[in-house]
Amino acid sequence: MKRWIGCLALGLLTVVASAQWSNPAEDVPAYNSAAPAKPLPPVLSGNQLSGPYFSHPYQVTAYKMAAKIPAVLHQQPCYCRCDREMSHNSLHSCFEGTHGAACSTCMREAVYAYQQTKKGRTAPQIRAGIERGEWQNVDLEAAAL
Repeated sequence: MKRWIGCLALGLLTVVASAQWSNPAEDVPAYNSAAPAKPLPPVLSGNQLSGPYFSHPYQVTAYKMAAKIPAVLHQQPCYCRCDREMSHNSLHSCFEGTHGAACSTCMREAVYAYQQTKKGRTAPQIRAGIERGEWQNVDLEAAAL
């Protein structure tokens, strides 16, 4: 019994100690590496873009942008970490409901992805930019279709 408890304690100590060598920058949230194989759930649109979650014009703009590039968003991570808390599997998931309207990270990433798509960037190139944090420079108030 003592040996078993000792092994368990040693294992636990190993796990705790190894955390100091992990690199949070390498912890990329969930995304899909390829374009969707089947149709994605729709992004909120039309009359759904009203009410308390859509009190600012940039919230509606972000959703309209998201609706134009669903396959690109499907291949992007979301750094608000909603994959952990809400089981989202990509940035697209944020815009299937009202979560994206309540989260500036989601909106900035979506606007960034839309802008980069318009510049001819591919989904993997956009993902690399998102991972570098380039979305943080997006001005939501200035976002326009």
